[in-house]
Amino acid sequence: MIANVEAENTGQGGSPDWRDEIKAFINTGAAPTDPAEAKRLRTQASRYVVIAGQLYKRGFTTPLLKCLDPTEADYVMREVHEGICGLHSGARTTVSKLLRAGYYWPTMNSDCSMFVRKCRPCQEHGNLIHQPAEQLHCIPPAWPFATWGADILGPFPVVKGQCKFLIVAVDLFTKWIEAEPLACISTRQVQKFFWKNIITRFGIPHTLVTDNGLQFTDRKLNEFLVGLGIQHKVTSVEHPQTNGQAESANKVILAELKKRLGVAKGAGAEQLPEVLWAYRCTPQSTAQETPFRLVYGSDAMISVEIGETSFRRAHFDEASNEVELRASLDVAEEMRDRALVVVEATKQRYKRRFDSKVKPRKFREGDLVWRATGEARKDPRQGKLAPNWNGPYRVRHNLNNGAYKLEYLSGEPIPRTWNSSHLKMYYS
Repeated sequence: MIANVEAENTGQGGSPDWRDEIKAFINTGAAPTDPAEAKRLRTQASRYVVIAGQLYKRGFTTPLLKCLDPTEADYVMREVHEGICGLHSGARTTVSKLLRAGYYWPTMNSDCSMFVRKCRPCQEHGNLIHQPAEQLHCIPPAWPFATWGADILGPFPVVKGQCKFLIVAVDLFTKWIEAEPLACISTRQVQKFFWKNIITRFGIPHTLVTDNGLQFTDRKLNEFLVGLGIQHKVTSVEHPQTNGQAESANKVILAELKKRLGVAKGAGAEQLPEVLWAYRCTPQSTAQETPFRLVYGSDAMISVEIGETSFRRAHFDEASNEVELRASLDVAEEMRDRALVVVEATKQRYKRRFDSKVKPRKFREGDLVWRATGEARKDPRQGKLAPNWNGPYRVRHNLNNGAYKLEYLSGEPIPRTWNSSHLKMYYS
């Protein structure tokens, strides 16, 4: 059983006992001189009774509820919430349990709510918050190949050349995907991929979006990007939604490889070009166009048109084909503009649906916060008993759009940015 301790708040412990006025009126009829106050006290006292010097309130859950002072209230709250029979229940359940046990004081609802909110074990092991904390902020693609998102996919079973990872990059305008198998995900390999597969084929992009992987945040890669005038935007830790296009590309590649390979898991590298070709020739739900057409201005000839001859193949004329290709290139810009309008309309519909579920959580610089404990940061020795939240940490900088820089209580900054979806307020 928890010891009956003195009230921690000296102001609360030193304030007049709320019961004295009611007891005095019941015992001696003493009332305030103000008629309105006297009437209020008379009405209030009609719901109370004094038995053996103890004040009780007539209740609905039990016939008589023992009235408690702040010190006694603090004790019963602790005992019911975290004592031997406590279950670390929520505020409403704690109030209900106290009423059923036969206790009452005027501010028990607000007191229990604040007590439960400040309970450290409840904060530390509370459920993770899945409701979005910030409205959706879409990245507007300026022009083809201006903004690329990149990510690492793997590990896979080792294939020819000891390759077990895929580096994937997707253009946010055309949805064109470039991917290449890698044996290791070093900074040198990532830099080589960007140069060979993106820069020398599609030109120098304006922005590159990646996660916080060491291969992307390495100083040498950043110097390489800065030298080419490429803005490198790094997502918040454990917030892949910021690089959603790359994550979607990963999902498509992984799902198709699983279906194509079956039990032959070691043939992933050989199947990758076919998966990419199939994706590039498939109309995307957002733009209603294929990535191939958005890039080259016309649709690619696919293998089914060989097996079952299509009209354009059966009636192919080299002269007229060249004229039509030139005409397609002349109107390609209009086609891309139309696709961009469709993409933006689709994004706005998705944004409205997403924003309708938002429960804002904003923090100010200096606020103390809990940070969600990701799987990678959980102590494996604790297993299922590991806390869902760790902290507290102090908000160092508010970077807007739900991104924050944190620091330890000692003032030492914590590397990288953290999204508000992984933070909650710390109460003490």
